[in-house]
Amino acid sequence: MIYFHLLLESFRFALSALRANLLRTILSLLGVTVGIFSIITVFTLVDSLEKNIKDSLNFLGDDVIRIEKFPWIFEDDYPWWKFVNRPKAEYSEYQFLKSNSKEASAVTIFAERFGVTVKHESNSLSGAIVSGVAYQHKDVFEIPVETGRYFGLQEVEKGTNVTIIGAEVSKTLFPMTDPIGKEITLRGLKFRVIGVMEKQGASITNAPSADDFCYVPYNTFFKMYSGQGNFGVESIIALKGYPEDEGLKNLEGEITGLLRQKRGLRPREDTNFAINRPEAFADFLDSIFSVISIAGWVIGSFSILVGGFGIANIMFVSVKERTNIIGIQKSLGAKNFFILFQFLFEAVFLSVMGGLFGIFLVYLLSFVSLGSLDLTLSIGNVIIGIAVSAIVGTLSGIVPAGMAAKLDPVIAIRA
Repeated sequence: MIYFHLLLESFRFALSALRANLLRTILSLLGVTVGIFSIITVFTLVDSLEKNIKDSLNFLGDDVIRIEKFPWIFEDDYPWWKFVNRPKAEYSEYQFLKSNSKEASAVTIFAERFGVTVKHESNSLSGAIVSGVAYQHKDVFEIPVETGRYFGLQEVEKGTNVTIIGAEVSKTLFPMTDPIGKEITLRGLKFRVIGVMEKQGASITNAPSADDFCYVPYNTFFKMYSGQGNFGVESIIALKGYPEDEGLKNLEGEITGLLRQKRGLRPREDTNFAINRPEAFADFLDSIFSVISIAGWVIGSFSILVGGFGIANIMFVSVKERTNIIGIQKSLGAKNFFILFQFLFEAVFLSVMGGLFGIFLVYLLSFVSLGSLDLTLSIGNVIIGIAVSAIVGTLSGIVPAGMAAKLDPVIAIRA
C-alpha cells in the first residue's frame, strides 16, 4: 500500500506540474499529436482501403475454384501466348464434373456479356451485364434475391426466358412499379422478371456491381449468343469446396484429374486449363498493403521522433526548474524511485495525451466523405496509437527522470 500511495503521489505531482505550465504542455504534446495522427491516418486508410477492396471482390466467392482458360498471374510481362490456344470450358465438361466430383459441394458454369442494352417499354438502360448461370450458381456465389425468387431447375434446363435483375436495372426500367412478372427486352427477346436482387452499391475497385446484372439461365444465354463465335465470351466452371477441405487441395487434385480425363490428356501432356482461386487476389493485395504499412511507419516515425525530442527537451527544462524542490523532497525522505516515477509519469502522460488527441483527429477524419471508400478507425489502430505514445513518452522521459532521481539532496537544495 505504501508503494501504491507513493506511485499515486508521483502521478499527482506530475499532473500539477503539467497544469502549472499549461501552454508549454500544449506545445509539447503537439509534436506527438502530429506523429500519431500521421501513423494512425495511414494505417486507417490502408485498413479501410484493404477492407473495401476485399469486400468488392466478394463476387469471386469463398472456398471456390474457377476453371478458366487463363491463369491469374500478377506479373508485368504476362505470358498470354502460352494460354491463348487453350480450349474454352464447355457445358459438357460442367456436366461431367457435376456428375463425378465428390469433393465439390456445388458446381456451376457461367458466362457474361457486358454493355448490353435492356429495355422495358420507353425505358432503357445501356451498359447492363447479362450473365448466364446454371441452377447451382446460387450455391457457389451469392445471389441475394430481395423480392421474387430464384430460377427453378426446369427453367434452367429448358432455357426459359426468365431473368433476375439488379437493383439499378429495376430502378431504371421500373421506377414506379413492381417489376416482378413484368417483361424486359434483351437482344430483341422478351424475358419475364422473376426476381430482384438487393442493392449492392458502387465498388471502390470499379468491379462489376450486381446492381447492373441481369441473370438468365445458361442455356438461354447460349441461344442468345450462339451465333457470335461461341457467344463471344469465356465460359467459366466454378466449384464450391467443403469447409473442411483446407486450402481446397483435395478438390483441386480431384478436378485436375477429372478434367484431364475428360479432355483426353495423356500423362506427359501439359494441363491445358487454369485453376484459379480468390486467395490469389487476397495474397497479392496483402503483399501490396504490407509495403504501404511499412511506408506509413517510416513517414510517421519522423514526426514521432520530433515529438519525442520535444518532450525530452521539456523534461530536461522541468528537472532544471524543480531541482530545489527535488532536493527538499529527498531531504524529507523521498526515495529515488519516487522522483524517477514523478518525472517519468509526467513524460508518459504528456505523450499519451498527445497521442489520444491525434487519434481523436483521425476519428473526426473518418466522418469525411471519400466517395465509395468507407473510412473506419479500428480498435486495433487505437491501441497501436496509445501504445506508441506511451513508448515514446517512456523513452523521452527516462533520461531526465533518471538524472532527477540521482541528484544529491544537499546540492539540489542549494541550486
